[in-house]
Amino acid sequence: MEIPAINLKAIVLVHWLLTVWGCMAWLPPSYAWGNFSVLAVGVWAIAQRDSIDAVLMFLIGIAVTILTDIIHFGIYYPLPEGLSEMNRDTFRFSAGMAILGLLLKPVSCFIIYQMYRERGGDYNINFDLGTSVDSRCTTDSADSAFIGYRY
Repeated sequence: MEIPAINLKAIVLVHWLLTVWGCMAWLPPSYAWGNFSVLAVGVWAIAQRDSIDAVLMFLIGIAVTILTDIIHFGIYYPLPEGLSEMNRDTFRFSAGMAILGLLLKPVSCFIIYQMYRERGGDYNINFDLGTSVDSRCTTDSADSAFIGYRY
């Protein structure tokens, strides 16, 4: 599957803009602190082009903010009553941009993971439950079978 060449700068810029617009009307400061902190790690990943750790931390941060954004939206989404028409439009725009940012985060995670792999990161998860550690690490020695562990 060919991944489109999307620059890490574009990902950080789009999420920064959507976070700024999402914070305009209704989200608490914890939303801004969490998202801008992760975007600062993204700037670190841009600055150090060969750093595997920076990209991995940015990937983990984006993944964590998916969960925290869902929690923030669940708690703070109800529209307060008695807003003027102008404030209601600002609320709708802000909520729409925050939700759009949340919807783009899984796509960004996928692209950032591909960048992580390109930089030399090798984080493969094996979900094969039929293969245990003992059967993968075998030797021909008869002594290791006596102890019960095969190394």
